[in-house]
Amino acid sequence: MNIYEAIKKDHDIQRDLCDKISKTSGNSSERKELWTKLRKELEVHEVAEERYFYSPLIETDSMQEDARHGMAEHHEIDELIQELEATDMVSPHWLATMKKLNDKVHHHLKDEENEFFGKAKKVYSQNKSKELMEGYEKTKRDYKKDWPNSIPGSDLES
Repeated sequence: MNIYEAIKKDHDIQRDLCDKISKTSGNSSERKELWTKLRKELEVHEVAEERYFYSPLIETDSMQEDARHGMAEHHEIDELIQELEATDMVSPHWLATMKKLNDKVHHHLKDEENEFFGKAKKVYSQNKSKELMEGYEKTKRDYKKDWPNSIPGSDLES
């Protein structure tokens, strides 16, 4: 496996969770469970992806703008997550915000898979992409253990 395959595997999980949440209603236990899983997936993925995909690309002229764009989209996703956390799940506002998050996540994943991966393959050798995947997977495992406390900035919430 390489960094692209590892990220794509996580993207598939994120898409599936977004789609499942959109079929839930109210304050159901199913919605709560799916929301917790999605939030965890997005937050842990973001930390690992920024460290092992985007940060090294910022150093390259050919990918700097794309890497910054991807990280900016992560910030937009974070803001939507915080808005959802502060909103009652039975509120129409929660559902509208979840739709925004769903759209943003799908857009972001499409950007990465259809544009960024192809460009990054010109920067990262096969060996480098395997090395990055190992760091990415280890970071994900480590951050999942203590989630949400492991996420940078989580101490600012409440």
